[in-house]
Amino acid sequence: MEKGAVLIRAFCILLVSLINPAWAETSVPQNQIEIQLGFAPVVAHAAPAVVNIYAKRIVNVRSSPFQNDPFFQGLFRDFGSPRPRVQNSLGSGVILGEDGIVVSNYHVVGEATDIRVVLNDRREFSAKVLLSDEESDLAILRMENANGMAALELRDSDTVQVGELVLAIGNPFGVGQTVSSGIVSGLARSGAATGNGRGYFIQTDAPINPGNSGGALVDVKGQLIGINTSILSRSGGSNGIGFAIPSALVAQFVAQARAGSDRFQRPWAGIAGQQVTADMAEGLGLDRPGGIVISLLHPESPFRKTGFRAGDVITAVDGQPVNTAAEMVFRMSVAGLGAQAIVTRARDAQVKDISVNLIAAPDLPPRDAQETGAASAIPGMTLININPAVIADYGLPLSAKGVAISDPGQIGARAGLHPGDILQSINNYDATDVPTALTLLNTATRRLTLGVQREGRSMVMRFRL
Repeated sequence: MEKGAVLIRAFCILLVSLINPAWAETSVPQNQIEIQLGFAPVVAHAAPAVVNIYAKRIVNVRSSPFQNDPFFQGLFRDFGSPRPRVQNSLGSGVILGEDGIVVSNYHVVGEATDIRVVLNDRREFSAKVLLSDEESDLAILRMENANGMAALELRDSDTVQVGELVLAIGNPFGVGQTVSSGIVSGLARSGAATGNGRGYFIQTDAPINPGNSGGALVDVKGQLIGINTSILSRSGGSNGIGFAIPSALVAQFVAQARAGSDRFQRPWAGIAGQQVTADMAEGLGLDRPGGIVISLLHPESPFRKTGFRAGDVITAVDGQPVNTAAEMVFRMSVAGLGAQAIVTRARDAQVKDISVNLIAAPDLPPRDAQETGAASAIPGMTLININPAVIADYGLPLSAKGVAISDPGQIGARAGLHPGDILQSINNYDATDVPTALTLLNTATRRLTLGVQREGRSMVMRFRL
């Protein structure tokens, strides 16, 4: 009788949900039977759009006689000549278009030379990367000769709430497509994920393991709310803390890929700042800690052009609170290039909403990329003029100016130079632009002294020619 009563109750819930769908959205299953009745249709709807991805890439590795020695392998990491080696990776992906558009993680397919997509029904397709971004750990692919594919619908991740039931679908450990359940256990997790991905994440306790990367995190309607990207674990297995990239950002990636972009373009703020702490809040005229206080603005910053200044506090973008730089970048990226964002500013205990144009970092003045010749003190090195786009590409300080190294070349790399290094001076003369730097390098004779700035730190490098 007890089992019959449960079935009757489940039937009543289903009937009421059909009459009043809004009630069904807030109803929580009360027992195992109701959960099974609720999840089976969701899985049947979502699983065909989740795929397995097998990728191969060519990497250069160094062969060292000490590579298996626990002590000497670190000391002789760069010993030996590099040799090409095939590296395989396994992950998951989600079909987002009937034409075969697939989203996955950058660490699954980035720089891959051969990609195979295997559907739930075992059909296989070759695929090519249309757009990829290591910082967001996202990549958009297109399956070749694919049409009429089952695709998932994107849900606005800003509507997701903590406590919602979710399913994680992917291919953990290569065992085949697997479904795990859990809840949304946190939102606005910034800087918490591991690996290459940095930014803003949805946290879930649905078990996620290696191979789930790039798989789907769906709600009880089968709509995609996130792309599983990483876990927080000491053992390498699931400990109930997993992170997914919100669907709102995925939508922007798909839009830019369909528009023909091969790299993701983020709106540029041109500001530097820090999170407002409890100690800072009172002095800034805030009733509670929160937001980002601006410490510096680039002369070309769109925020500067709309009246922002150092000391202002940004508390929200498009009505969504921001407390870290990662959250602000996420909100601007979701709005997209060419849009206008409503930024909430707090100044002198007064709050005001200001419309800011979202633009790409200006690539002016021109980079004027030039390679040093054979007569140079360091031949084969590519130099560029620093502008806002270069600052954004290489993560340079907003105050950076002069000349940066785009590619140190073989000799420059051996000398210890890195891409993104700023050449402040050459033989005690200021390197103001690329032509000046080339002349100084060509006229160096017996000694070469470089003033270099790297990651905000200045150093002097001396060489005997």
